[in-house]
Amino acid sequence: MAKAVRFYEAGGADVLRLEDVPVGKPGEGEVRVRHVAVGLNFADTYFRQGYYPVPLPNGMGVEASGVIEEIGPGTNGFRVGDRVTYTGSPLGAYSTERVMPIGSLFKLPVDIDHQTAAAMTMRGLSAAYWLLKTNPWMKPGDTILLHAAAGGVGLIASQWAKLLGLRVIGTVSTEQKADLAKAHGCDEIIYYRREDVPARVKELTDGKGVATVYDTVGKDTYEGSLKSLKRRGVLVGCGTASGSFPPIDALQLAIQGSVYFTRPALADYLADPAERAELSSALFDHVASGRIKIEINQRYELDDAIQAHRDLEAGKTTGSSIFVIP
Repeated sequence: MAKAVRFYEAGGADVLRLEDVPVGKPGEGEVRVRHVAVGLNFADTYFRQGYYPVPLPNGMGVEASGVIEEIGPGTNGFRVGDRVTYTGSPLGAYSTERVMPIGSLFKLPVDIDHQTAAAMTMRGLSAAYWLLKTNPWMKPGDTILLHAAAGGVGLIASQWAKLLGLRVIGTVSTEQKADLAKAHGCDEIIYYRREDVPARVKELTDGKGVATVYDTVGKDTYEGSLKSLKRRGVLVGCGTASGSFPPIDALQLAIQGSVYFTRPALADYLADPAERAELSSALFDHVASGRIKIEINQRYELDDAIQAHRDLEAGKTTGSSIFVIP
């Protein structure tokens, strides 16, 4: 039997339960993975709350790293003992071991450890497609606005943006988070709780605005994000920590300077095998070389899942958070 965190109804963090569950044998195109570390992502709370509806009961979590313990038929290219990491469906990463389809797996380079992998696979691939794919007009020397700059994705995205020659303005809530964001590449900081974000952006860009806004907050920041764009800039709706983005008013996009809005999903940027390989190879290369450093600032065990979700939703975390499997 394996240990796994499951939920039977949508709701607050206290709906999570740690249970003994059978693992079963891998079928066609599947392997059994023993987890070493599991990623904790804000998207997990969307599944738990029912914002992303899934059949119930269900497991929790979409990201983990571990070792293949058993292979099923049709798993060419994978073998017992391979170190792997993954992000994506099906739910159930909050577990000590599980059966996974090989289509979700990435082979883990030898110079990246399991905890780092669990802290970076979803976050790093998200940063990769945000920066490399969502604004085809962006070029070195451009300025971007990055909300939640001290979060797990934010710290990776800031470092990657600097490698691309971009100027990074980050929003944070506290001085502690500001110091962390600056240490990972942010050139300028805006304290979104006490400053007018679009006004400060205009001050920092000589009235022009930024080429791209990466908005992980949603409802509370959408209007300010639009107003922070330069003419024909791109607002990338990356997350909805404060609630869903409002209905899009096409005329408002024109009034703000013929700007663009996109609400991308990671799965659509991993669907093509060539693009999947491109993004993952770039991420693994940057991390293995030390050009991008992964900041793991919270470590939990699976039986701390309720507290972990509470910490995440209360804004108490910085950098990446993981569950460590003994």
